[in-house]
Amino acid sequence: MAERAISPVLVGREEELDRLVAAVSRPPAVVVLEGEAGIGKSRLLAEMASRPELAGRLLLGGGARRIREPFPLGPLVEALRGTGEPLARAELSPVAGALRGLLPELAAVLPPALEPLDDRAAERHRLFRALIEVLGALGPVVLVVEDLHWADEQTVEFLAYALAVLPAPMSVVLTYRGEEAGALVREATGRPADAVLHEHILLRPLDAAQTGELAAAILGEAGVTADFGAHLHELSSGLPLAVQELMALLRQRGALIRLRSGRWARKAVAELDVPPGVRDSVRERVARLPGTARAVAEAAAVLQVPVRLEALAQVSGLPKAEAVAGVDELLVSGLLAEQAGSVAFRHVLTAQAVYGGIPLGRRQELHARAALAVRAVEPVPLGQEAHHLRQAGRLTDWVEAADRAAEQATQLGDDAEAVRILEDVLREAPLAPERRGLLAVRLGWAAAQVLHPPAVIDLLSRALESEQPGPLRGQLHFLIGLLQERLGGDSGEQRRTFAAAVDDLGDRPALAVWVMASLGRPMDANVPLAEHLVWLDRALDSVPAMGDPVEEVFVLGKIATSLAGYGDPRWVELTEEVRRRTGGRPQHRQEVGAYRSIAENATFAGAYVAAEQLLGAAIRGAEGEESSREPLARCRLVAVLLACCRGDWDGLEQDTALLLDEYSGRPFDRLSAETVSACLALARGELDTARRELPDVAGRALDLGTYELLPLSAAGLLRLSTASGEAEAALAATAAAVAVWETKGLWPLAVRALPALAEALAAAGRRDEGAALVDRLSARLGGLDAPMAPAALAHARGHLAPERSLAAADHFLAAADGYDLLGAPYEAGQARELAAGRLFAAGDPRGEEPLQAAITAFRELGARWDLDRAAQLARRHGVTVRGRYPGGPQGYGADLSPREREIAEMAAAGLTNREIGQQLFVSPRTVEKHLGAALRKLGLRSRVALGAHLGTEHRGTPPGAHLGVEHPRSAPPAAEPPNGVSYP
Repeated sequence: MAERAISPVLVGREEELDRLVAAVSRPPAVVVLEGEAGIGKSRLLAEMASRPELAGRLLLGGGARRIREPFPLGPLVEALRGTGEPLARAELSPVAGALRGLLPELAAVLPPALEPLDDRAAERHRLFRALIEVLGALGPVVLVVEDLHWADEQTVEFLAYALAVLPAPMSVVLTYRGEEAGALVREATGRPADAVLHEHILLRPLDAAQTGELAAAILGEAGVTADFGAHLHELSSGLPLAVQELMALLRQRGALIRLRSGRWARKAVAELDVPPGVRDSVRERVARLPGTARAVAEAAAVLQVPVRLEALAQVSGLPKAEAVAGVDELLVSGLLAEQAGSVAFRHVLTAQAVYGGIPLGRRQELHARAALAVRAVEPVPLGQEAHHLRQAGRLTDWVEAADRAAEQATQLGDDAEAVRILEDVLREAPLAPERRGLLAVRLGWAAAQVLHPPAVIDLLSRALESEQPGPLRGQLHFLIGLLQERLGGDSGEQRRTFAAAVDDLGDRPALAVWVMASLGRPMDANVPLAEHLVWLDRALDSVPAMGDPVEEVFVLGKIATSLAGYGDPRWVELTEEVRRRTGGRPQHRQEVGAYRSIAENATFAGAYVAAEQLLGAAIRGAEGEESSREPLARCRLVAVLLACCRGDWDGLEQDTALLLDEYSGRPFDRLSAETVSACLALARGELDTARRELPDVAGRALDLGTYELLPLSAAGLLRLSTASGEAEAALAATAAAVAVWETKGLWPLAVRALPALAEALAAAGRRDEGAALVDRLSARLGGLDAPMAPAALAHARGHLAPERSLAAADHFLAAADGYDLLGAPYEAGQARELAAGRLFAAGDPRGEEPLQAAITAFRELGARWDLDRAAQLARRHGVTVRGRYPGGPQGYGADLSPREREIAEMAAAGLTNREIGQQLFVSPRTVEKHLGAALRKLGLRSRVALGAHLGTEHRGTPPGAHLGVEHPRSAPPAAEPPNGVSYP
């Protein structure tokens, strides 16, 4: 009988174990345990469970599987299904009844089932709340979720949600393989709430000395020779599992000798020609076992997941008694382990090694038996059935099983799993044309729902290569266009794809109107404004035919968004209609999307008050969908754009960096955050970064058709190049952008870049050309809703006026006043600095006052590049700058910055970090940063002390009332931006 080769003691992991136990013992806490396969993650968890520090804590464990089922939250179900006894003593709120369908084993202790909700995202959120309710009711708990790299998307989303609201007595331990964990897993596990202790433990391979210690521990002896330890380390690469397998093999071979010193050594090197890694050693161990044990090992390797003896007997083809004997042999050898009445390989690497050694014909036979075996399980694990049918070579049966599995995944809201299943089928299976089309449509809809859409457009396009019925063809074109939009495909191809869909969507009016509205977007540089307006009018006329109130709001939002970009005043009416239909409180994802998209173009147009109102409502609606992070994440993208334009820069770099990580795989959406980052780099004086990033983001905005973003990056590029004496080059680099603004009629948005364009034209000796452009745009914009236009036109005229004329100063001062009305402090500061320079050049001493105001604005913003330039102007003209030169990054020294004071006042009034973040459109982490800085500067230790310190200043002011509808930097309520929109 084979001997076990498992160390009775933990070797080389003492420090990691202490860190793990220390963190778990201080709840709420989350520990991430990262390491490659076979590195010892599971062993470390087993050691943790036996530590006395965890006495009295309930240990719950579940793990993800390589063969996934279209049944979400599997690890949580596994962890909770046995908690009926402790839950019977707990008091649960009605929301816990949402778990009845997920955990029928707990039906006796759960509240009654809840009525189903129409909104799938709301249903998922309620389920997440119920899971947190149950976990919190269990008292001190340690929840362990292993192999998170294999987890379904809902499990990862739940963990992200849980780590933000972790109950006080609870700790969570998560394990994954770093090389297999995607961005979603790392993001979800990397940023728990501020109050949650966070520990990340990376397990590294053992060194040669530790490898020798482990070998000695397996042998139960004091040690092995250094030569033996070094050779074993070379063969195993320090992987504990490989060490165990090699030691077991050496024992079976009789290749170990005991020296007189009591230490163990290997026989002559030539006699120990063991290949590197685990594979060959495991296969040789199995080959030395009796035939029944080998047959059971092969069956277990094919099944992969823990199974009962009956299934192993059926798949191995052995009588039950012989299968039991084989299982016993494998358990004693340590190759298999028992898990709650089932058995499986102790480690996945071992199973893979055995599986790889099974000949193809035998392997297919075993998979065919496995498909029959899992079909007898209730409920049928559809994912396993599909996997075994595929590996058995029964492709027709595989397609049917995979179809059922994908359908189940979609019904359960696990779109990512549906995508994985359908993508495999469409890439590998022989399919009839119409069947391919139907499956491709389902794949497209599932892919459109996930946060990081996979690259599956080629599969939808392939379905179109065959003749498809009209309605199916229309949906395929629509979904291809939608995914191109999400993934940042060629804008011209995207427009052609959408246009091809319209006529085939007669039986899907909601989709047809959606496509019309999309074709109204300025996505293709070669399509004139008139064509976009035709599509928008057609979409608007067709909205009543949609028949779905939520979809109608969504499309009205898309139409209003495009009209705002074109300066068409109808956007205000449509926005008011969206507010009326939703009561000003969007709830469904599509409604949130309508508010968010209008807010985005309102931001670009300079209608900041309207943008702030709409975005605030969108964020509050998105907060209700915490189970799906995308709506809120997309709102945060607009929030950083709005903050950038309004000069709310405290914490903006951190929030932007978080979004850059979150959208790493989505170039179209990520470009917003990249543009903000590039513009901030210029203002902060990071000129090398700005020179690199501004042309890059401007070029990609052109390529992707995100023309609304172009004015921000183009203005920065023009300003930087002109200041560097490269105006002509900058004009050439931005000529394509200017041409697009002309063709598309986007000057209501692009007018914010006009001052920088005029400055470059003046510097290049092309003042007449600039003056003609400004006059032409002034006439064109006069009848449009373009809030930024009056200030930007005046700003541009200042650049084009004679440099030593008072007329130039007057233009700049008028521009500064206009920017003040809009709430645009950065542009106002620039205009006042320029006015001061012209006044000084004309010998007029009145330049000091606007210069002082500009310096103050730049200091408050942290605009180092502008502040240095304005300070040089002050020194040249003998102006003593009032106040203190910056004492810190933002220039406030020991005083509170405006944002620190704002957050301190809201915290003193009783708002939580989350509530403050919602009102200010920043992350709770940013709120925590500013609040901590305020407490340190004031010498205080708590919010209570902060309330006492600030209470006399704000007595009688309700929490957050200083925000109101207007922003602190906005115009007084009675004022309107010139030529702008008055938005209640």
